[in-house]
Parts: sequence; structure tokens; C-alpha cells
Amino acid sequence: MVTSVKMDDDTKSRLERLQAEIRLKTGNRVTQQEILARLVEHAIESKADLIDSFREKRVPLAESEREKFHDGMVSSGVSTSEEDIDDVLYG
Repeated sequence: MVTSVKMDDDTKSRLERLQAEIRLKTGNRVTQQEILARLVEHAIESKADLIDSFREKRVPLAESEREKFHDGMVSSGVSTSEEDIDDVLYG
């Protein structure tokens, strides 16, 4: 069963360039369908990398943003240990 896949012009162009490069370097003609199948196969093998590529990128905060965050913190004057936290969370 063959199903069509919609893609923008830039992606289509990049797929065509990849197809041409494969033919140039291997001497083998491959279809775009074969390329996409191989790409999906590789993506399944490294699923975590693919999933991570869709996560929002996090960059370190600027110093001013860090200061703004810490400015809102207030010290209660009470020292809290890990055991105190464990007691509250786990009883």
C-alpha cells in the first residue's frame, strides 16, 4: 500500500538532492520512498534522539534572569535537611 506524504518545497528539494547524491556516490538509483523508509528505520533505532529533537531547547539563563529569579526568594531562617524533605514527601 502506498500513501502520499505532504512536505514543504524546501524539504522536497532537500530529499531530491539527497537522492541525487546517493546515486552519484553509489551508482545506485533509489526512490524517494526507499530513502524515507530507510530514514524511518534509522529513526526507530535511535528513537530517543528523534524524540529529543522535538523537545524545546533549553539554554543557560542569562545572569540578569537568574538574579531576577533569586530576588523573589525569601529566607525563612529555618535550615532544612534532606531528611526533613523526605519526611514531608514520604512520611
